[in-house]
Amino acid sequence: MAVIVIRPASSAWLRLHEHLARLAEYRDLLVTLSAHRISVRYKQTSLGLAWAVLQPLMMMVIFTAVFSVLAKMPGDGTPYALFAYTALLPWTFFSGSVTSATNSLVSHNQMITKVYFPREILPITYVVAGAFDFAIGFVVLVALMAWYAVPLTAHAWLLLPIVALLALWTLAVSLVLSAVQVRFRDVGVALPVLVQGLMFASPIIYPLSVVPASWRSWYLLNPIAGIVGSFRDVLLHHAPPDPVPLRFAAIVTAVVLPLAYLFFKRAEATMADLI
Repeated sequence: MAVIVIRPASSAWLRLHEHLARLAEYRDLLVTLSAHRISVRYKQTSLGLAWAVLQPLMMMVIFTAVFSVLAKMPGDGTPYALFAYTALLPWTFFSGSVTSATNSLVSHNQMITKVYFPREILPITYVVAGAFDFAIGFVVLVALMAWYAVPLTAHAWLLLPIVALLALWTLAVSLVLSAVQVRFRDVGVALPVLVQGLMFASPIIYPLSVVPASWRSWYLLNPIAGIVGSFRDVLLHHAPPDPVPLRFAAIVTAVVLPLAYLFFKRAEATMADLI
């Protein structure tokens, strides 16, 4: 019978290919827990899955009333309600998944201390559940585009790699924060403020074009900026995404995700002791 060493020795946490192979062995658990996460997400609420739509819609109404009507924020040539919702949809996916995944290890401490499985499965399931909500919200986005007579064009297929990039960046942040949360519970307390601050540091309520050129390179180190800008390019401007913001987002994600995963696997060695 195979023996699994939960606390890896020395630099074993650096063996990325072994971790991925082990994760593949537990794919059935990943699928089962993800399906469970989706099924119970709104099970005890009166409106059920409607909340996946209502959350970005309510934010859209608030943003339109405050930033378009009162503050006269530009909508980049499109109706501000549609302009806001197009950004709020990927933003809600990111913020909701990260917020839930950050507490995933702490809230499942009994599983972690009693049963072995690759711990990254827990934050991954919350990202999968967030992707499910995103898919439901996208249907509403298509309906809004029809309402405002903004057609879907052939460029819409470019959303597939953009959404994949969004999911990978969300996973990277979730892995780091969930691992840190095990040792420092302050992360969960501070996270709502950090997420709120990041929203204003991303082109959610304003177009990317208003960011001064002198700030642009630093600003684009936040992959959400390039992802949201690309969403609007494809859906609202009927054009391929601006390659510069999207390239920034792809490079940062490609660098951070493997490091985030290795950081998580290193922290995994002592999770059962600390949690």
